[in-house]
Amino acid sequence: MNNAQIRNIAIIAHVDHGKTTLVDAMLQQSGTHRENEAVVERVMDSMDLERERGITIMAKNTSVRYGDYKINIVDTPGHADFGGEVERVLKMVDGIILLVDAAEGCLPQTRFVLRKALELDLPAIACVNKIDRQDARPDEVVNEIYDLFIDLGANEEQIEFPILYSISRDGVAKKDLADESKTLKPLFDQIIETIPAPKPLRDDSLQLLVANIDYNPFVGRLAIGRIFSGKIAKNQEVVVSKRDSSLSRPRGVKELFAFEGLERVAVAEAGVGEIVALAGFDDVEIGETITLPDNPKPLAVIAVDEPTISMIFGVNTSPFSGLEGKFVTSRQIKERLDRELLGNVALRVTETDAAEQFKVSGRGELQLAILIEMMRREGYELQVSKPEVVTRRDEATGELLEPIELVVIDVPEEFIGVVTEAMGRRKGQMMKMINNGSGRVRLEFETPSRGLIGFRGEFLTETKGTGLLNTLFLRFDKWQGEMRSRQTGSLVADRMGETNTYALYNLQERGTLFVKPQVKVYEGMIIGENARSVDLDVNAIKEKKLSNMRTTSADEAMRLVPVREMSLERALEFIADDELIEVTPKTIRLRKRVLKSNERPKK
Repeated sequence: MNNAQIRNIAIIAHVDHGKTTLVDAMLQQSGTHRENEAVVERVMDSMDLERERGITIMAKNTSVRYGDYKINIVDTPGHADFGGEVERVLKMVDGIILLVDAAEGCLPQTRFVLRKALELDLPAIACVNKIDRQDARPDEVVNEIYDLFIDLGANEEQIEFPILYSISRDGVAKKDLADESKTLKPLFDQIIETIPAPKPLRDDSLQLLVANIDYNPFVGRLAIGRIFSGKIAKNQEVVVSKRDSSLSRPRGVKELFAFEGLERVAVAEAGVGEIVALAGFDDVEIGETITLPDNPKPLAVIAVDEPTISMIFGVNTSPFSGLEGKFVTSRQIKERLDRELLGNVALRVTETDAAEQFKVSGRGELQLAILIEMMRREGYELQVSKPEVVTRRDEATGELLEPIELVVIDVPEEFIGVVTEAMGRRKGQMMKMINNGSGRVRLEFETPSRGLIGFRGEFLTETKGTGLLNTLFLRFDKWQGEMRSRQTGSLVADRMGETNTYALYNLQERGTLFVKPQVKVYEGMIIGENARSVDLDVNAIKEKKLSNMRTTSADEAMRLVPVREMSLERALEFIADDELIEVTPKTIRLRKRVLKSNERPKK
């Protein structure tokens, strides 16, 4: 195909602003799906976890045909924790569609992804989505987008971006709010007009930048990337330019695939601008270049922002270890983490002093929680520690630095007081407050990352589920001093056995329980949250003494308050420094680091 007829675009936006739904509509209207084909919603969210949570975790590519043109589309995650995905895929495209919710406007991740796109000098099409919402304010949002471009230092060319209005769910785009458009034709036309066709970087060599890794059960590992210069053909001899600038031995391209709709189609050769998948490269990594052996010309390696949160992953050492998982040894856990590193550029794994423990660093709690959830679904059993922030020393002054985040909070007016107080306890400084008279207020804080660990659950409780909280890494700044952690203690089981209604009924007045009757517990396992600030060892398996005495109250049914179900995210937010989470394919348990009560230091 002539490269003048190719367009490569990324759809970028904040989480839940409608990117994947827009891709659905583009696939539908370009005739990718057959007339009688059953089509699932959010077809690009192919992972189970993505479909359950309604968020995109992994960036994926597809393509649509529009007239004589082929448009390669990359759907990117909208959550700040998966920013590494966005950074690498922006290298594959020639322009972006910036999607902004017509009611919520520009949020932190909108700023993050746009900043990355402007740094790469990519032309943008702004698309105000969800204009059918009752609280939509498209004109104000357009002004917000212009303000954001100016704030990020866009040049005169970049700020002359076209604006469209859309309803992703209905597959409608229009150039003006008054237009009667019923399809996405205005959007397709704008892509052809605004996004430039790919141009070769040089004429004398092949340059293919690997931006994604996938696996095919028939041909093995697939390197997915974009051709910046030259052509590539099946069986052609090529080399891989590694991260350290060394070259691999020459080898042939076993299989070559191009993207057509949602399918990968085998092709004989591909040219400049095409996004392709190649088989036959088992050791290639993201950011490396595939080039010619007789004239190697590597491209710059993809640079990714540093991680801000770390956790210790270790072998499960509880009395119940090995009962539910298939993969339980440190070797198996290490192999799985190494496999994750191949496709996840924002993750770091380092060895610790203990052979059975590994330090895993990422962008945020959610990114690490998703990794743990994927591992437990695959049959892994492990224990993980409380998330900690990654600190560093200033090279010039030797001062300790910690990550600072921008926190954007959207709440009804009556919750301004409780939110401001809660952020104050976490060393948050209010930078901006916007009240547009709709009854909701937007507050912006700069807060240390460690203050936000475990804050999301408390925030939702304080705002009665009506608040929206979004965060974005800003910079490393000087250590902000001591911070008070959790105000409550834990209820800790003091012996092994099975819980029963009688014991739990007598314990529930002490705090909130996490376990139901007929649950096996062991000494050191956390079964609830103490209402006071100290830990309390309790007997959760105590049985009622049977006697032949009867009283009027003895026969009353014992009613238990519903327990607090501890999901993985809730558990990560709850645990203290001396506590761990035991994760198995069937169960999530909380436990003390030191199980025996007489060996634990008293608070």
